[in-house]
Amino acid sequence: PLTVGGGINTIADFDRVLKCGADKVSVNQTGCIGICQYEPVVEVYDGSKRVTYVKMNAEKAKEVVEKHLKGGNVIAEYAITNYKL
Repeated sequence: PLTVGGGINTIADFDRVLKCGADKVSVNQTGCIGICQYEPVVEVYDGSKRVTYVKMNAEKAKEVVEKHLKGGNVIAEYAITNYKL
C-alpha cells in the first residue's frame, strides 16, 4: 500500500498516475506522522519494507510510480533519509 499525508493534491496526483498502469497499489490518506515540515509525505510499503518520500509534487509522483512502484527502484534523493531531521 501507499499512504499519503499532507496534501490532497498529492493524493489526486497518485490516483491519476496509477490509473495509467500500476497494478496492485492502493492509495490511502493518512493523518499526521510527525514530520509536517516535510509534507506532502508519501510512504510506500513493500512487504516489511517502507520508504518515506517527502516534499512530494506531481512530477515526483509520476517518477515514484514509474521507477519505484512499477520498476522496483527506490528514488533515494526523494526519501526522508536524505533530509536532516
